Amino acid sequence: MSAILAMAIFVVAFFFIATEKADKVKVVLVAAGLMTVLGLTPGEEVFSSGHAGIDWNVIFLLLGMMIIVGVIKQTGLFDYLAIWAAKRSRGRPYRLMAMLMAITAVASPFLDNVTTIMLVAPVTVMVCGRLRIPAQPYLIAEVLASNIGGAATLIGDPPNIIIGSRAGLTFNDFLVHMAPAVVAIFAVFVLLTYPLFRRSFHYNADHVAKVMALQERRAITDPALLARSMTVLAGVVTAFALHSVLHLAPSIIALVGAGVMLLVCRVELGDVLREVEWPTLVFFAGLFVMVAGLVHTGTMETIGRATIDLFGDNYFAAATSLLFGSSVLGAFFDNIPYVATMAPVVEELAAAAPDAATGQALWWAFAFGADFGGNGTAVAASANVVALGIAARTGNPITFWQFTRYGIVVTLGSTALAWVYVWLRYF
Repeated sequence: MSAILAMAIFVVAFFFIATEKADKVKVVLVAAGLMTVLGLTPGEEVFSSGHAGIDWNVIFLLLGMMIIVGVIKQTGLFDYLAIWAAKRSRGRPYRLMAMLMAITAVASPFLDNVTTIMLVAPVTVMVCGRLRIPAQPYLIAEVLASNIGGAATLIGDPPNIIIGSRAGLTFNDFLVHMAPAVVAIFAVFVLLTYPLFRRSFHYNADHVAKVMALQERRAITDPALLARSMTVLAGVVTAFALHSVLHLAPSIIALVGAGVMLLVCRVELGDVLREVEWPTLVFFAGLFVMVAGLVHTGTMETIGRATIDLFGDNYFAAATSLLFGSSVLGAFFDNIPYVATMAPVVEELAAAAPDAATGQALWWAFAFGADFGGNGTAVAASANVVALGIAARTGNPITFWQFTRYGIVVTLGSTALAWVYVWLRYF
């Protein structure tokens, strides 16, 4: 009964988020409150359990990076990069989109998706503003690219960290098994974006000419502040890349980096805090509590086990089920708690496999499905929610269905290509 009630609350809340009949922050807070009052969540554990509660690593990672970005914004760097990107692409919409996607996809495997989007999105908004073109298509394309690119490495997407830890997979394992498919799928995605977004491509020769005449160096308003903030950012990025060696959570790195940034750069704290996306942070907290209700009542595990049990000892069918099932479920439930819940199920299935290679293939199918499922809807991955928050704040709102209609197409295509890869390489 509790599982049915938890699912009913989640479905109703998701309906209001998807249809935008009510503010999404209010919706998740009401739904989270209902889950808690009705005893569907693990009580006080929602504040201390990353598996069945609020994932503070995500919340504080976001907060730290928002503060860092808020400081960097005051230097004029984003405007500089916007002018540079516009001039390099000569204002050609598709060329600009491909360039921004490539930057995002290359950065995502080494930074987490959220950090990449928080650094690239402000530049995108500014370059589109300079060219007088809608920013929404470019932001959507970047988010989709980040979720694809992040799948390539252990640290690129949060679900990969959970899978790597549970399955004993290393950074090099992900490079060898995930990266080749990700590179090929991203190349197909770049080609797909032209027909997907072609109606949004606008070229205005007058606006382009004005941008081409600008001198981007003049956009830098405070060179000294830029030098200090870039030094701190370089340290943060290096620490992200070495976090498995340093044994520091990304959230700790981001918070320490934010503190050092504020200390070294000596900016007005109030100005920086106004750049923090507080509604986005609250939305994440509420969403985690909602999903905690599904985890605590066993709803998600029941769905996952039932899907896998359909195929018995047919391990290719099980891999197929994991791949497509994770892609579908990951599109509706945040993929971090989903992977944390399903990882023990996959571990049990992999342990029963006839050999280690087959067992490992199940983990790769699981990783592909969870990572690519993050593109399925506007709330399926952290980067999606962050991008929509930035878009709304800068006057370029992206609706749930505006994102999702592109996300579904990309998710289906990337998942199908990943299935072909898994079949050819492992079975």
